[in-house]
Amino acid sequence: MSSLDRFRLDGRVALIPGGGGGIGSALACGLASAGADVAVVERTRELGEPTAQRVRDEGCRSLVVAGDMTKEEDADRAVAETLAGLGHLDIIINAIGGGAGKVLFPVQDYPRDAWDWIFELNVRANLLPTQAAARVMIAAGNGGRVLNISSVRAQLGINAGYSAYVAAKGAISSLTRQMATEWAPYGITVNAISPTFVDTPQVAMLLDDPKFKQGVVSRIPLGRVGTPDDLLGAVLFFCSSASAFVTGQILTIDGGLTATQ
Repeated sequence: MSSLDRFRLDGRVALIPGGGGGIGSALACGLASAGADVAVVERTRELGEPTAQRVRDEGCRSLVVAGDMTKEEDADRAVAETLAGLGHLDIIINAIGGGAGKVLFPVQDYPRDAWDWIFELNVRANLLPTQAAARVMIAAGNGGRVLNISSVRAQLGINAGYSAYVAAKGAISSLTRQMATEWAPYGITVNAISPTFVDTPQVAMLLDDPKFKQGVVSRIPLGRVGTPDDLLGAVLFFCSSASAFVTGQILTIDGGLTATQ
């Protein structure tokens, strides 16, 4: 195997909850360009189908599963439909998350319903499909790859009402290490990427505020926010044979932001 071939994903099947979103869609297409077949999970088939078609345009198989990943029965069904439609499961990338900009409150006044919603979106919606995928990987006995998406906010506070979000992303980083520890005997690696702001429709409201955007960019040594494509190299590494001896790691992708804090 050549050095570059270690990054190929031919014959592998990836499940991407949130695969219709700005980050999830880019990662799905990136995996397909490396040879992976992809199951896209979204709340409706209409949200997931454009990504699935882009995967097919790369010459790979794809299907869409509609479901709510905060519900155990939907998470189990997403894995079952992936197996039925694509034959096996080798990779799961959890691309569901966010929401922080919609519920900003002082920590002393943070409302319970908003707190619970952020944790449902960023923790439960990641945990349930990962549990279902891991059970299948363990039963198959062929190892696997789990990739979570944390955030620099798991490491750094921000004076902007983010207490629920930073706590939820901190939980994702800790879960990544715990899953890696428990699943290593089965040959399943678990890692995470930890980006700063990534320019997607989900954060457009925040980045459309010139003062807020300038505040973010001024702290990033490379002088800009991230793009979904900025994440792809790390994702291909963690999902491929190139990372066979890497597990329990959280890779920060932030243009140098945390180096200056």
